[in-house]
Amino acid sequence: MRRVAIEALLRIERDDAYANLALDAHLSRSGLDRRDRALVTELVYGTIRRRRSCDFLVDRFLRTSPPAEARAALRLGAYQLAFTDVPPHAAVSATVEAVAARYRGLLNAVLRKVAASDVEWPDDATRLSYPEWLVDLLRRDLGADAHDALEAMNHAPEPRRRDDGYVQDLGSQEVAAAVPIRSGDLLWDACAAPGGKATALAARGARVVAGDRRAARVGLMVSNVSRLGLDGQVTAVVADGAAPPLRPGRFDVVLVDAPCSGLGVLHRRADARWRVLPDDIDRLAALQRDVLRASIPLVRPGGLLVYSVCTMTRAETTDHDEWLAAFRPDLEPLEGPGGGWRPWGRGSLLLPQTLPSDGMALFRWRIPSAA
Repeated sequence: MRRVAIEALLRIERDDAYANLALDAHLSRSGLDRRDRALVTELVYGTIRRRRSCDFLVDRFLRTSPPAEARAALRLGAYQLAFTDVPPHAAVSATVEAVAARYRGLLNAVLRKVAASDVEWPDDATRLSYPEWLVDLLRRDLGADAHDALEAMNHAPEPRRRDDGYVQDLGSQEVAAAVPIRSGDLLWDACAAPGGKATALAARGARVVAGDRRAARVGLMVSNVSRLGLDGQVTAVVADGAAPPLRPGRFDVVLVDAPCSGLGVLHRRADARWRVLPDDIDRLAALQRDVLRASIPLVRPGGLLVYSVCTMTRAETTDHDEWLAAFRPDLEPLEGPGGGWRPWGRGSLLLPQTLPSDGMALFRWRIPSAA
């Protein structure tokens, strides 16, 4: 079992593979039962989240950097010792047995020292296991809420099923619930795949045109729509949200659930904290603004524009609202939906520690009625 975890960790680190894809591939050919597969999943995702913390724990007892397989196993062992309820002797022995014989002496010695030692973390970024720039950014943008947000995203999320069986985080469900629609309204979902919000809105009576620029993702959305029996309510199309081939003024509601840095979903996307770079935020913010600019003309007079992202940076949230306040001062912001949402400029923020859920930002504006 731990051998499967080590092989997955090696693939993720050595080949820069996405954690979910690499793990699924290894589990599919492992022959493990459901219980063991669940444990491997927890160990792999947990080790990835806590990679920086685990490296600190073991590096105190290393003279040189170990080979890749030994490094992966040391991280896995340190994660079990520091962040799970696995008994120390079991964590050490099972991890040692899972590596090649030439590494067992090293692992046994180092992991026993980790198990027996106290820890003095050098800083919060190491203790919480995030890049320093990310900790600094969220502290700047969220203030006192940053610490609890970072803590919350170190814990694996619980799967959430809607009443129709669709698995969707509570944060995304809250966004869909906060989109003001009436039965029969025509809605454009500009960045819709895989279709979670589109299907939730269709279930409330909206007629949804759901777009994504990638054909494969649209295919996934079509499958989800069909599985939920919403073929008559949702039309899935391949379309670029920044240049939609749609008639102006046609839609009662336009939802821009934009591509973003995903810094509010780091508990689910275990490797994202190591993939996202500061420059990505600026690049994505520019794309988000392009999609917003293209979406405004699609809304009928008196209709609504809704913007959401699963991140908490000001560059991707309140900065856009400030830009819109200058670019289109006639847009009227709506009051926040209440509940777990807190005020965030003229919009709302759902912190990951609140429900708990993904961290989400939400802005809603009414287009002025024709004179």
